[in-house]
Amino acid sequence: QSRPEPQPEGSERLIQQQQIFNAYQWFHSVDADRSGFINSKELKQALVNSNWSNFNDETCLMMINMFDKTRSGRVDLFGFSALWDYIQQWRALFQQHDRDRSGSISGTELHQVLTLMGYKLSPQFSEMLVQRFGGRGGAHGIQLDRFIQACTQLQSMTQVFRERDTGMTGNVRLSYEDFLASAVTRLM
Repeated sequence: QSRPEPQPEGSERLIQQQQIFNAYQWFHSVDADRSGFINSKELKQALVNSNWSNFNDETCLMMINMFDKTRSGRVDLFGFSALWDYIQQWRALFQQHDRDRSGSISGTELHQVLTLMGYKLSPQFSEMLVQRFGGRGGAHGIQLDRFIQACTQLQSMTQVFRERDTGMTGNVRLSYEDFLASAVTRLM
């Protein structure tokens, strides 16, 4: 078995510079109004699922809000670069688990992803997520945009749960209003 050739020391920096340049070019092609910022409408026009449909409004707004440090509803080049990396990481995970190369994630495939992410959830829960986030009742699985939205919301709600499960028992007790406040803070 042969070993890979060692990379020259500057190659990692060269790759990072290329990624920054690519993000810069992509940013300027997406910034339709030439404002120096990307809003959710511009992001939506730039992102497509494997079936060539644009990403949905909710996912685009959610991602802009995640990387919008000024709460202005838009991101600058640096926020966009981080957002772009975030999307690429989710895309890689999505493609890795889209075993049948259908361009969508089935309930079974989603269950495998969630298990890999450390969740101990039932296959029925994964199917319920596909029904909730998939088009036309989830009959054909979920596209990349809804996959990102579902996984991100699951991570966010898990963080809320962990903050309240201080004994790490897997159980929390909270009032309905506390639950709603957590949901509104994390998801809206």
